[in-house]
Amino acid sequence: MKIPPSYQIDKNKIKNKKLKFAIIVAKWNHDVTKKLYKGAYETLIQSGILKEKIKTWEVPGSYELIYSAKKIALCYNFDSIIVIGSLIKGETHHFDYLCQSISQGIKDINIKYDVPVIFCVLTDKNKKQSFDRSGGKIGNKGIECAKTALYMAFFKNSI
Repeated sequence: MKIPPSYQIDKNKIKNKKLKFAIIVAKWNHDVTKKLYKGAYETLIQSGILKEKIKTWEVPGSYELIYSAKKIALCYNFDSIIVIGSLIKGETHHFDYLCQSISQGIKDINIKYDVPVIFCVLTDKNKKQSFDRSGGKIGNKGIECAKTALYMAFFKNSI
């Protein structure tokens, strides 16, 4: 996916801002989430964010991203938070309930707290789709989410 010019940020502006980012990674489906994390982390570093300005936490699963993002938004002063998870549809309705709950929970944190929380939770029908979207033929959503986090950090600080 080609990023439009208005979406790209000058690396010198980033270095001068000393922006701080949180990344929360679900351990469930770790073979997928570790690739998403790698894409997000490396994109932040390549964009000029200092390693010491990126803090990473791991949680058991995607549902726990809600509480952890809320707690981090409440206790820290990050410019943006990226939540990374992977849900793969099974044979029960559990998938549907989790997808709905997690997206609503992250939405609520975005409304309540003054920090953008970037939703990098894959909700796929099968493992192949997850691999395709975490560094496979479709790309890496972690990279896209890191770029969104950068953009939103600048937006937040511009107001």
